[in-house]
Amino acid sequence: MNKTAALLDLSGVTKSFGTNKALQGVDLQVRKGDSLVLIGSSGSGKTLVLKCIMGLIPHDDGLIAFEGRDITTHSGAERDSFLDHCGMTFQKSGLFDSMPVWENVAFRLLQSQHIDPQEAKAHAIDKLAAVGLDALTANLYPAELSGGMQKRVGLARAIACEPDVLFLDEPTAGLDPIMTNVINELILEIVDKLGATVVSITSDMSSLRAISNRVAMIHGGRIIWDGATADVENSGHEAVDQFVHSRAEGPIEMAVTAI
Repeated sequence: MNKTAALLDLSGVTKSFGTNKALQGVDLQVRKGDSLVLIGSSGSGKTLVLKCIMGLIPHDDGLIAFEGRDITTHSGAERDSFLDHCGMTFQKSGLFDSMPVWENVAFRLLQSQHIDPQEAKAHAIDKLAAVGLDALTANLYPAELSGGMQKRVGLARAIACEPDVLFLDEPTAGLDPIMTNVINELILEIVDKLGATVVSITSDMSSLRAISNRVAMIHGGRIIWDGATADVENSGHEAVDQFVHSRAEGPIEMAVTAI
């Protein structure tokens, strides 16, 4: 891949927690317009990669660059500018329980801009409509929402500032097949309207095929395969084939205790 064309460039990224070397030199390039899905077994470091990019967890070594600039050297204002380009959903929605839905959606606007609360609420209602939720939802609290609705609110918050890059961590985890398809269609529609670049994490192969044009697999703290979605089922890589075809036997060993 031509690294000079990368919108987002990770090179040799490492992260350890004590003796646990979670990331051992991650190399990953994301080009503008990509819809990349990151796959890997549980605990392989997928979410950690996203959190390192967003600065939620500092990495130990290596380069993380956006538009050719090392984002780890950014000052506070520069960091805020980078984050303005980004939106993120969390695996468990990550909504603030003490805030009504509209404040959750408009949270970044309220924190970083001088905006009238009523204007912020109207903006939030527009974004809720974009993910298929009506205006009445705006005044509810997260605990009053179903899992599918919480996922939609998380998406609405992620797109509230119309980001250039979306990071989606297991956007359909725990949802039934119908709601999974609804969320996948919403992601495609949002990406089409925003023209955003997307980096997603999913363990759902149907979602992978629906929302991505590229797939990268992390294993052993490194990216072991990166290619077109159309090629992932016939990658020729033993670990990728095991994961994609849900085989118990293979190089990926899961720690289980006999009953």
